[in-house]
Amino acid sequence: MCFIVLSYRQHPRYRLVLATNRDEFYARPTAPAAFWDDAPTVLAGRDLQGGGTWLGVTRVGRMAALTNVREPNRHLDNAPTRGALVADYLAGTMPPHAYLDAVRQEADRYNGFNLLLGDTKHLFYFGNRATEIRPLEPGLYGLSNHLLDTPWPKVERGKKALAAALRHDVVDPETLFAFLTDTEQAPDETLPDTGVGLEWERLLSPIFIKSPAYGTRVSTVVLVDHQGHITFAERAYASGANGEPPGTRRFDFQIENVVQGT
Repeated sequence: MCFIVLSYRQHPRYRLVLATNRDEFYARPTAPAAFWDDAPTVLAGRDLQGGGTWLGVTRVGRMAALTNVREPNRHLDNAPTRGALVADYLAGTMPPHAYLDAVRQEADRYNGFNLLLGDTKHLFYFGNRATEIRPLEPGLYGLSNHLLDTPWPKVERGKKALAAALRHDVVDPETLFAFLTDTEQAPDETLPDTGVGLEWERLLSPIFIKSPAYGTRVSTVVLVDHQGHITFAERAYASGANGEPPGTRRFDFQIENVVQGT
């Protein structure tokens, strides 16, 4: 996944509001969001090539999301799949900080990644280019293919759009889906230099990416209110015809054994 904006403990109704895009080659096989047969509490899409996932939640309130770090000059051909970092946390029971501490011990085995993960009480950020596990305070955050809150144009645009959506008493997933389809390219002078060349920096600069072979495959919205209700909505696009079918899947459920108001 390549784009995340989130609000954490900032809204009177919602503990977490998360809006994301997963960008990937269209030919990479993918299963749409569903509760997994081999881990029935886990709700997530699935990368059928690597076996992991980029984003998911569970019936007991665990959440994890991943972005890759764009650094072609540091790519390891034999690195394990980064999607397993999300899948293993969601399917497990280890507390989030302890899990990230274990990940940190082996972080150099992986290509660059950023992880957001938490439970009903805490939310943390860790990336293997960031070194420190960071507990997130209440706030508005953005993440793409560099460190948390690196002010890339798409991150700044997404944070502003999310802030506008949060002014309403009820956050409508359609409002979030709308800005997740923003295809405006950033001006050249604002683009990062990540080593992929100017043409690719331009192509990758919008919130929603389109190209003949690579682009935004799915958008996902996650809302978690203070009473423990989760709304998880995933919208797949026709450009991903070799993987998930186009359309929207929505799941609404109550976190099991959540203490209201936490």
